[in-house]
Amino acid sequence: MSNLLVFFRQQPLLLSLLLGLAGIANTLAFAPYQLHFLPLFTLALLALALGIAKSATQAALFGFAYGLGWFGLGVSWVHVSIATFGGMPLAASLGIMALLVAYLSLFPALASYAVYRINKDNLLLFPLLFASCWVLSENLRSWLFTGFPWLSLGYSQTEGWLAPWAPLVGETGITFLLVFAAAALLPALSTSVKQQQRFIPLAVAALLLLISPLLQPLKGWQLTDEKVSVALVQGNIKQELRWDPDQELPTMKKYMQLSKPHLQQQIVVWPEAAIPQLEPLAQAYLLNLDMQAAEQQSAVITGILDYKNNGDAYNGIIVLGKSGSKTTAGDYLYESKNRYQKHHLLPIGEFVPFERWLRDVAPFFDLPNSSFARGDWLQPNLNANGYQLLAALCFEIAFPRQIQANFTNDTDFLLTVSNDAWFGASIGPLQHMQIAQMRALEFGRPLLRATNNGVTGIARPDGTLQALLPQFEDGVLTADVQLAEGRTLYSRTGDSLLLWFVAFVIFFRLGWTRFFASSASRPTAR
Repeated sequence: MSNLLVFFRQQPLLLSLLLGLAGIANTLAFAPYQLHFLPLFTLALLALALGIAKSATQAALFGFAYGLGWFGLGVSWVHVSIATFGGMPLAASLGIMALLVAYLSLFPALASYAVYRINKDNLLLFPLLFASCWVLSENLRSWLFTGFPWLSLGYSQTEGWLAPWAPLVGETGITFLLVFAAAALLPALSTSVKQQQRFIPLAVAALLLLISPLLQPLKGWQLTDEKVSVALVQGNIKQELRWDPDQELPTMKKYMQLSKPHLQQQIVVWPEAAIPQLEPLAQAYLLNLDMQAAEQQSAVITGILDYKNNGDAYNGIIVLGKSGSKTTAGDYLYESKNRYQKHHLLPIGEFVPFERWLRDVAPFFDLPNSSFARGDWLQPNLNANGYQLLAALCFEIAFPRQIQANFTNDTDFLLTVSNDAWFGASIGPLQHMQIAQMRALEFGRPLLRATNNGVTGIARPDGTLQALLPQFEDGVLTADVQLAEGRTLYSRTGDSLLLWFVAFVIFFRLGWTRFFASSASRPTAR
């Protein structure tokens, strides 16, 4: 092994190529492929590369090469929306994708650079510091420029071996465990670490991985005897028709026809912006549906766009029919507070950065309904037929801190509605569903996900799938969903404990290094 490491130390370009291939392999760890073990091997290769890097700059380049493969294939589905609906030449759309992938690759590069600078001389501490730098870098990726936390490595364990850790430390904590375990191989193979110490990180990593199934009793929630009947409606409206004025009434009629046979269900859910008319213009339709749902003792939850008199537009969710279990009539009013307005807006799709300059560059920067106002960070759960649903609109389900901020003891369901028609038959919608499953697992609540053309499904509180609708078909998914009660540790603490821990590890190491450096340079008394 030492001879092989020496060889790669002398061939950094070949090693970078291997790291790019390792990053590409990461895509197979996520939906729909589910090869959960792969990140351990790909991260181990990156850790070994950092162990033989000659400089911090070279370490960053190794991390960047890994990121190019990881995101180059993993988020390639974004190109479907740019090429199909963006109205841009192929060269321009590929250029935008290249910029996105390069930007995302900066974060593993940053983690690699940081751990080399902080800890290039003590390989025994390398696994702990690499995992800490990685988590801080990924945390930066999750909020910088509104954040794009897609393909974070912990999602590979949604139905994998480490899933029982999620109610305790969340997806972020699982990412930490993966990086730590993979990096523990480096000190084990290093001759610079004392023989009696080199296997300590590997033993700790093995223990953390092996105890995972034993954590089930600590999940913090339990199923109740109550079941709720739900219906999730998938209209399968083609993306190019969704905002065609001539298709407004046919679309609204279609959703009504699909739903009528299922209004006896306690909760009926329609996708994001299922009603293509603005809410003020759709009052007659909404009040009629409100009345019909109440007569059937049901509540209908739907996505809809709202336009206020002050010019603000919101991507929102409203509740029609019964809001409380004891009400007998429809409770919908236009200015009702029983609604959700999207907070985390998607760049380009829902707001355009540097709008004054970019709007006229290409149709991609001037998509329909791409100038929304932002809803509040804290919003009450939706009330539907006596049940409380914590709402997240589309991309928001990828931000656990927003879910944690709005989660209460009384939350019965997690709810997310979306429209993934932008991404065609790519792997993007399947990854999106996997992310939603992780939220159910972290917070110990059943999750309802209604989409325009898939993936529409129901996740149990343990993150496993209860039911799915086929993609690209009209349909209604009905099920009796069992409720849960109790709180997971993660629902109370979120990522805060882990982030404080990793920050302490990094700053303690920096302070320790400076202390000994200053001690060594201090003149001794004679």
